[in-house]
Amino acid sequence: MKIIIAGTGEVGFHLSKLLAQESHDIVVIDYSQKALEKATKNLDVSIIKGDATSIKILENAGISKADLLIAATSTQQVNILSCVIGKKLGVKKCIARISNSELLRRRDSFDFKSIGIDEVIYPETLGASEIKTLLKESAVSDSYDFDKGKLKLMGIKIDDRSDLRDKSLAETTYLNPNTSFTPVSIVRDIEDKIENETIIPRSHNVLKEGDIAYFIAKADEGVDTVLSLSGRKNLQIKNIMIFGGSDLAFISAKHLSKKYNVKLICEDLPRCEKFADELPNVMVLNGLGTDVDFLREEDLESMDAFLALSNETEKNILASLAAKESGVKKTISQVENIEFVPLAQNMGLNTTINIKYLTANFIVNYIREGELLNFTTVEGLDAEVIEIEVKDGSNVLLQPLKNLNFPKDGIVGGVIRNNEAKIPRGDFIFQVGDRVLIVTKKEGKKSIESMFK
Repeated sequence: MKIIIAGTGEVGFHLSKLLAQESHDIVVIDYSQKALEKATKNLDVSIIKGDATSIKILENAGISKADLLIAATSTQQVNILSCVIGKKLGVKKCIARISNSELLRRRDSFDFKSIGIDEVIYPETLGASEIKTLLKESAVSDSYDFDKGKLKLMGIKIDDRSDLRDKSLAETTYLNPNTSFTPVSIVRDIEDKIENETIIPRSHNVLKEGDIAYFIAKADEGVDTVLSLSGRKNLQIKNIMIFGGSDLAFISAKHLSKKYNVKLICEDLPRCEKFADELPNVMVLNGLGTDVDFLREEDLESMDAFLALSNETEKNILASLAAKESGVKKTISQVENIEFVPLAQNMGLNTTINIKYLTANFIVNYIREGELLNFTTVEGLDAEVIEIEVKDGSNVLLQPLKNLNFPKDGIVGGVIRNNEAKIPRGDFIFQVGDRVLIVTKKEGKKSIESMFK
């Protein structure tokens, strides 16, 4: 596909990176020379400096022959106008990033397609939805549902409570007699290395203390077994403290206050007053999220969860560490800088969230074509989760999985067959119509895709 991306901030950059790996023809438009230089240095994309609402700039980008325009700048008005103009100039589809939740709420009554926008994305809403899921699955660091929850990808830190610690995968087979889950990735902090190592596990790999292990598990039975073996159980959450004056903090407080007791700490007094007026079910307080004495005066130690959702990554990390030191069992930290995610994990924070990752994943899933049904990248994990349907005539049919010479950079984690979840082993034989969940490093993705053709 020929894709034009307006804006190369963190959302646009990460999105360009994902799409460029798919061999799409990418053109990036941005005003910032520095951002464009970063894009050309790190990505296989073309660049144009200028205004994404300029007819001339869009024409220079090849808008009339483009399959998709993604308007992902930080300015809502620019994104909407860029899509309106782009559609008039001949682009097939347009996606606009917005910053006004009212537009999202009114999408049923307001026809965005009538003005040239095929899809709108509000990153903060995606973030709030992810936070709700993480609170429900409070024992895990990451949680992703597939096929309405029939299969779940879950990340758990291995510590001294886990029966899996210091055991190879072969040694843990007896702990999984019903084959209700399978390990699909291990993230390990390697001394003297800046980035964590991602391991696609085989039978000889040993789970070590400090590892973040990712499992694909069947709903209920598999999830419960993994939690039990990890020495964890989901918390009964009632009281939540949120730190931050961001839109994400506001939307999360609004949604969560329908089910939980919520306190919101905000440093900016005018924002506090605005939040207090618009959040009648939330106790809004003016104070510093990094002031431990203030937080304790506001009953931090009695909180079941602490959400650090300001726009400042460093403050979020410090506030979450303070909450953890005070005994709060579940912390979720908004990490604005994607490169900070491994650092936050290594410092022992329960869970991190990056709405730019969520936004990019949403867009990639929206535009994917061909055999891939689903696509997910996980923060801090140097691998992707893809879902592929087995077609008639596919190379994987007729012989067991163990004979397929599956690439070492990938692993089959689960299969949905006739609406039933299965965790395949070596003797598993694929059937036409199977939906296969695979965790793979980017090096192995193309060969895996070719196997299913």
